[in-house]
Amino acid sequence: MTRIPPWSELTPRQQAVVRTLASVQLSLAATAWADLATRPAAEVNGSKARWALVISVGWVGPLAWFRRGRRG
Repeated sequence: MTRIPPWSELTPRQQAVVRTLASVQLSLAATAWADLATRPAAEVNGSKARWALVISVGWVGPLAWFRRGRRG
């Protein structure tokens, strides 16, 4: 099993990559939550509360929202 090094052991380049990926993931989630919040319930496939939870699941949740959660 591979050990995940502590932040202090990462090179500056690796830290920059992690920060960039985290920023993209958070932006994607924020965009998905904003879309969910402003979209009428009639245009959502399923429960808005369930989708709010699904969106919180890493990269998969926001991508699932944009692919499967919206009608029309």
